Amino acid sequence: MKHILFDLDGTLTDSGEGIMHCAELTLDYYRLPIPSRSDMRSMVGPPLRDSFLRFGIPTEELDNAVAYYRKHYLAVGQYENAPYPGIPELLQKLLNDGHKLHLATSKPETMARDILKHFDLLQYFSIVCGAVAGERSTKEEVIAHLLTQLDFKDNLVMVGDTIYDVRGAAHHGIPCIAVSWGYGIANDMAAAGAAVVNSAQELYDTLQ
Repeated sequence: MKHILFDLDGTLTDSGEGIMHCAELTLDYYRLPIPSRSDMRSMVGPPLRDSFLRFGIPTEELDNAVAYYRKHYLAVGQYENAPYPGIPELLQKLLNDGHKLHLATSKPETMARDILKHFDLLQYFSIVCGAVAGERSTKEEVIAHLLTQLDFKDNLVMVGDTIYDVRGAAHHGIPCIAVSWGYGIANDMAAAGAAVVNSAQELYDTLQ
């Protein structure tokens, strides 16, 4: 039996459209240039503050920018989203095999729960751990909090789609399987030590 830690955005669901749309609204509010969609893809995965800082929002405005983004994301963006093909079936098979499934996301924890519930995925997860303002925001911090809730610390594996997932897992000595269908760069994740898979079936086989 394994404890399998899943990322959410870009791993279980294709949330890019909603994230990029609300990020564009936020940048436009600050009258900043709107990057190309290929550049905006880097918004999916990292903490929002890091991304907005990179796109030109001043440090002193980051809290306000995140609040503006989340107002729109809660209203519309979080549902501009859909599970990737084969994900519900994959999660059910892993549960049937006796594994424990958990969520480790940089998205706010309450929002992550709402999205999982909306797409009927919440039922598969024993622990849902996400960002909490003032307590944890990075993937390393999220995983650290999740680990405090596990009954054993052996046979852990992280599944994610960006270098942040790979590094966050490595920080805790956890191996990572990287999915190629998300928003990361497969070569970078492989170079950082992750095994890269290209389909839900290949992910299942690798986890076995």
